[in-house]
Amino acid sequence: MKIIGTGSAHPSCSVTNSMLEQFLDTTDEWISERTGIKERLVISSEKLEDMAVAAANKALEDAGLTAKDIDFIICSNVVNEYVTPALSCIIQGKIGATCPTVDINAACAGFIFALDMAEDKLNCKKAKNILIVCAEEPSRMVSWKNRSTCVLFGDGAGAAVVTEGDEMKAIRLTTSSLTEVLYYQRTLEPTPYITKEENFEPLVMRGREVFKHAVTNSCRDIRKLLMQTGLEASDIKYYVLHQANRRIIESIRGFLGVEEEKVPHNVERYGNISSAALPALLDELNRGGKLQKGDKLVFTAFGAGFTWGASYMVWGYDGAKEAAKEPAEFYKEGLMTREEWYKLRRDA
Repeated sequence: MKIIGTGSAHPSCSVTNSMLEQFLDTTDEWISERTGIKERLVISSEKLEDMAVAAANKALEDAGLTAKDIDFIICSNVVNEYVTPALSCIIQGKIGATCPTVDINAACAGFIFALDMAEDKLNCKKAKNILIVCAEEPSRMVSWKNRSTCVLFGDGAGAAVVTEGDEMKAIRLTTSSLTEVLYYQRTLEPTPYITKEENFEPLVMRGREVFKHAVTNSCRDIRKLLMQTGLEASDIKYYVLHQANRRIIESIRGFLGVEEEKVPHNVERYGNISSAALPALLDELNRGGKLQKGDKLVFTAFGAGFTWGASYMVWGYDGAKEAAKEPAEFYKEGLMTREEWYKLRRDA
């Protein structure tokens, strides 16, 4: 399996630390020292589904494909305005796809779980092109009176198109039932027969325990991936880590003993956007021209459950941003068919 296109989308409303000072018992210094976050982008007038569609369309354009070329859509999402239908169904309709879809909830590790599912489908020859969309609005899960949680999260969407190839070298998935450490409860509609007590509870996060599990298990997964593939930490071009907070990121970097430039981050600008964090950061690297064919990448993420995921892949193409614009121009001008461009891109 290989990634052939990326995309991302973020809301327009920026909430800075100084803005939070106006209604929370906190300061910019307190937040910055503990999280590294300076601002977060949160949903205001936007709908999550529209950001998901925008990210998906960018990934399709980058891949040189249309929605009709997609054989399956996987959407990673924890919460949105709809309980049903699935967000993936809404995305399918809005981008004009006709393929089957499914939603998954592996919390912040959702992108890696989706990669694993996609690889299985591709290996079984049940699909040729798969669209992965991670769309999250955790700002709607927290109490904005709780300075321990609301300062951490932003909203957004990230997407990737994957196809056949051998660039994905290894994936590790882990689940450990630690539900009391990080959870969010919402009430269901009442019935005349419910006798149990039900309470809505905004996101509960036991920060010290989350930090311990996040760092310990992320380091474990990376170490095992490196051992499995016979690589040294210094062989990896980028460690694309879950953007939860800078302390966790720096603790993992310290364990690896690698230079700061090998561990890119954008949590200071976006906050923690759950499963969308990895594909959004990957898209930022891709469109910033920082990825070249043959680059070795390690992904790792952790989320409520607890769930952990890690993967090692080799990047499959150069200059995604520029290449993304070429296929449309080529086949619109009749210089080659879209199928010819796709074959050229896939075989590159």
